[in-house]
Amino acid sequence: MIRVRKSSSAPVGVLTKVLAIFELLDRSPNGLQLRYIAEQAQLNKSTAYRFLAHLEKAGYLVRDNTGAYLLGPRLVRLGSGSTYQSTICKVSRPILEELWRESGETVNLGALDGREVLYLDVLESPHNFRLASQVGMRRPLHCTGLGKAILAWQPAGFRDELLSVAKFEKLTSHSIVRSADLIAEIGRVQRRGYAIDNEEVELGARCVAAPVLDSSGSVVAGISVSGPVTRMSRTRTSEIAQAVKKAAMEISKRLGYTGASGLHP
Repeated sequence: MIRVRKSSSAPVGVLTKVLAIFELLDRSPNGLQLRYIAEQAQLNKSTAYRFLAHLEKAGYLVRDNTGAYLLGPRLVRLGSGSTYQSTICKVSRPILEELWRESGETVNLGALDGREVLYLDVLESPHNFRLASQVGMRRPLHCTGLGKAILAWQPAGFRDELLSVAKFEKLTSHSIVRSADLIAEIGRVQRRGYAIDNEEVELGARCVAAPVLDSSGSVVAGISVSGPVTRMSRTRTSEIAQAVKKAAMEISKRLGYTGASGLHP
């Protein structure tokens, strides 16, 4: 007697619901609350919560400070990355605002885009004399705090590839112009957990930056505080660096990073 195994549509049904959730969130870069997701995906709230909790734990979704769900780090490779950049901006914003209030200087969020840093969010200093940054601006990796922080936590092979094609433009007399010097600087960044732009992009300007990591431990962005050297003395820069590292770690945790508070490349 031949037994015929009955196929079950349950796994397909679950997959359909999960894909529906992804599609909902892809159309909603500001995130969605549990109730709305349950309604639109035609799930009861307990089932929707179970799906969402599992996806969040796996790094496919994250929640912002309001509890809204957004597409998470493990989905970044499935699309162009623009939606994920929106997620990073939204998750980061409350923490960046707190850092802005604490430092009183310009706060920046940036990510690697090709061979440059792309500025995703900027909170300008309330001071009349401040550093000028703007969303959408691009700057080199070798001389910016953001660039060096992002470089320092790249996989060694990929970092070497970036350095091999880097153009070491001398923007000021302090700019790093040799690969060997940048490699040595990256080592210092890794040891202390933050990077410094010491008048390397603009004379009279100093910047301190730290990396933002995702659930896989990969660097996905960096945050920085920048200001004139008249207000950012070396002592104050060291103090701000601790605040920047703390803020970067808080953002990383919201993106699913579970590593130690002391970052390691």
